[in-house]
Amino acid sequence: MQETSQLLPATTGTFEPRSVQRDLDETIRRSQALLLSRQHTDGYWHAPLEANVTMDAEYIFFNRFMGRSNPRVEQRIVDHILATQTDDGSWALFPGAPGHISLTIEAYFALKLCGLSADADPLRRARDFIRQHGGLAQAGVFTRTFLAYFGQFPWSGLPSMPVELILLPPWFPINIYALSSWARETVVPLTVLMAKRPQIAIDPQYAVDELWLNPPNATDLGFPRSPELLSWRNFFLAVDFSLKSLARSNWTPLRPRALRRAEQWILDRQDVNGGWGGIQPPMLNCVMALRALGYSDSHPVVVKGIQAIEDFVAANGDASFYQPCVSPTWDTALTAKALLESGLAQDHPALGRAADWLVDNQILKRGDWSVYNPELEPGGWAFEFANDWYPDVDDTAVILMVLKRIRTTRPDRRDKAIAYGVNWALGMQSRNGGWGAFDTNNDSEFLNKIPFADLEAMIDPPTEDLTGRLLEMMGGFGFDLRYNRARRAHAFLLRTQRGDGSWWGRWGANFIYGTWSVLAGLRAIGDDMKSTHVRRAVTWLKRHQNSDGGWGESLASYADEQLAGRGASTASQTAWALLGLLAGEDEVSTELARGVQYLIDTQSGDGSWQESLWTGTGFPRHFYLRYDGYRNYFPLAALGQFRQRLAAGSKEPSVRSSRRRPPIEVAAAVLTSPTLAAGGPS
Repeated sequence: MQETSQLLPATTGTFEPRSVQRDLDETIRRSQALLLSRQHTDGYWHAPLEANVTMDAEYIFFNRFMGRSNPRVEQRIVDHILATQTDDGSWALFPGAPGHISLTIEAYFALKLCGLSADADPLRRARDFIRQHGGLAQAGVFTRTFLAYFGQFPWSGLPSMPVELILLPPWFPINIYALSSWARETVVPLTVLMAKRPQIAIDPQYAVDELWLNPPNATDLGFPRSPELLSWRNFFLAVDFSLKSLARSNWTPLRPRALRRAEQWILDRQDVNGGWGGIQPPMLNCVMALRALGYSDSHPVVVKGIQAIEDFVAANGDASFYQPCVSPTWDTALTAKALLESGLAQDHPALGRAADWLVDNQILKRGDWSVYNPELEPGGWAFEFANDWYPDVDDTAVILMVLKRIRTTRPDRRDKAIAYGVNWALGMQSRNGGWGAFDTNNDSEFLNKIPFADLEAMIDPPTEDLTGRLLEMMGGFGFDLRYNRARRAHAFLLRTQRGDGSWWGRWGANFIYGTWSVLAGLRAIGDDMKSTHVRRAVTWLKRHQNSDGGWGESLASYADEQLAGRGASTASQTAWALLGLLAGEDEVSTELARGVQYLIDTQSGDGSWQESLWTGTGFPRHFYLRYDGYRNYFPLAALGQFRQRLAAGSKEPSVRSSRRRPPIEVAAAVLTSPTLAAGGPS
């Protein structure tokens, strides 16, 4: 911790800019230097992305399924699994969370497959936890599936997911394109595996029979009904019963056709780097599905797929862990944005390299999003190095905000990328005025009631944080509340504001993230920052500041909203709160100054911030993430914006009084598309 002069006297609450300027400048300088030193020679930034132990375990399952092993890497992963075991013998969804039975079952089985004795203390403690919480009968769907491949769980205990699903047309209420992109990418290969039911023989010493409390029976393995007689849950359970009865009759006339369709669907969607969808579940499932269909290990598709899977292993000191995905595009856009916010010259060579890399990675081909949005021209960006079928609006929005501000040596190429990007991002707006991540109008809630959907993540509905981000982007390009799309998004946000003034965060933890995202969007499109809904949000942020000046929020707030805005301070969440306050009011408040002081005081000598708590979200209540880059680029962005506020003398107007037209390159851009996505004033 560095020595600094205080922004605020402890009692008066008065603010003296001169007392902080030197320390603020030095903190920003160190942070900029750190980030600039970490840029890849190709122009991008990339920090590790960590999830729970199920990623490690399933990598080991995949290797055994494929009859392969990598002892050196697996030993490092075993070390990571053991290092993350909690005191009660379990493994948790995130550090500090209670033990999770499915994660613990997967870790237990993976450790046995790697040769750890059942008598070893880590497995003994894990076994006690599993049995105390109901044993294997309480395993979740994905855990049951992996166990079934190795004969450790009866196939009858899995929900039915017939491969014939792929034959249903997009207009039918239940079809693969009605699912979220991540569910769709996972379900298609999984239906192949469920149809083929592969059986991988393992040595009896690796079996996990000891985790059953009683011999498995249909009653114990079934999925609970909802208490209401008529419900989607009970409807799908009845469908599941019928499908299983049909399967036992072996009357599956459409099965060969469905398997061929699914096989081709998988082959068509392999990315240039060998992966599928840029995330772990479809990557593992697609390679295993191809193996089940008879593809050899030497087939080029399988070879490339295995290499893409290996590329997700990340080092962590003396151990390794398996990443759920990689985030170079997201890291690059947010790092560049932070550098710009903190005053790095717009023509700095590092920013120019980043802009060129981003433009090179724009996706100009149609993906699954076009099934329900066929007239919209492509132009988005994906989260990962390669994921052409699934660009997302969040990455795209931040990239567009960054590209607009960078002075490149190839402005015409950049402007064309911006044009197509703005058109695509705006055209992904859903009918309720908000934006989802990967698809339009992907909001059929009943799909989360099918037995397979125990993660409640079968759809991708519009969310507050993404809608705020899109409004922030729109404001940067001159759109304001006189435009249809902005007005509809604004109405969506007013409808979704919570009673306490905050907004939910789908992709970051949680209400701090959502509230910041919305406030930034509202300011950008010229909302009245003195309005009641804005003042309530600002008040909520101030009320949840910690005594140390920072902000924090536990991931447990997704399950218990009474924990909203409550948790130990972190650098990333403090930065989000500061960015929210900077957007929500023009003054330099006591809370704002104390938060800035917290970031100054907690910066390490090398320009970084330390953050062990997780603040990223995969699936609320079920799957969480630790973005290693968040602790560094978000604080820099907040400090940079604060310095801008000081330089402006806190005189920035809270309401934009004049209507601004979109810049010429964007206006020209949308003319290239048959859909005028920008949606002019009406």
